[in-house]
Amino acid sequence: MKNQAAALDSLISQKKVDTKFIAITSGKGGVGKSTFSANLGYKLWQLGFKVAIFDADIGLANLDVMFGVRVEKNLLHVLKNQARLKDILLPIEHNFYLIPGDSGSDIFRFKSEFMFEALIEDSKILDGFDFVLIDTGAGIGEYTQTFLKNSDDIIVLTVPDPAAITDAYATIKLASHYKKRAFMMINMAKNDKEALMIFEKIHKIASNNIKNITLEYLGKFSKDPLVNRYTKNRSIIVREEPNCSLSMEIEEIARRLAQKMERNVLVEEDKRFGKFLKRILGHF
Repeated sequence: MKNQAAALDSLISQKKVDTKFIAITSGKGGVGKSTFSANLGYKLWQLGFKVAIFDADIGLANLDVMFGVRVEKNLLHVLKNQARLKDILLPIEHNFYLIPGDSGSDIFRFKSEFMFEALIEDSKILDGFDFVLIDTGAGIGEYTQTFLKNSDDIIVLTVPDPAAITDAYATIKLASHYKKRAFMMINMAKNDKEALMIFEKIHKIASNNIKNITLEYLGKFSKDPLVNRYTKNRSIIVREEPNCSLSMEIEEIARRLAQKMERNVLVEEDKRFGKFLKRILGHF
């Protein structure tokens, strides 16, 4: 952990401005993806990074509830030219923001070249973000595929359940068309042994059947009553219980992710959020 801490301090001190877009996805719903996304984002912020979370679970956007903030306008209002991007950014903490999505399915119907250019210009307010985490919808539908394709990296989250593991493998197989690697995170694991066993099982099958993607183990988030308690209370574990074992697990994941991403910065792409959205919306 000391070596990780020293490496992380070095990364932060360099103050790179290339934003890393990370899609967090799962093949199956109900595996704790949004809870993980919220806690990972908060922990990255606690570690000194400038972070935004894009609630891209189209139709079921709910991160505003988890963070206890009120959404008056969201990305749909921006796309319909009814608001500016700066108007919908919700500050959770200083240098930590929520970009609210829409709880309906109309968000991708509104696009035009004027909208693209206005959005790109407006998105300069997001310059300098270290991470934008994209909380995608469950499953491998068209919307989710588009976010996976246009992100720098993806985190596939699964749980110790045969159906969830099968769906996670299907997600990885799909992602192999777009990505050379995928991170895996095991949620609701009893212990390290169970989490690693699940990862090794998926890794073995993927290695034998999918030749063009590498799986990397990111960590586990243990099964714990605290998760349900804070989810029901609309709060964030790493904020309320910074010294508990769950918070320590998230910190280890956040540190590991920061170091891995630093080794894979995609410098050839325009890293502004508006350009990212243009790539996303251009598929519809």
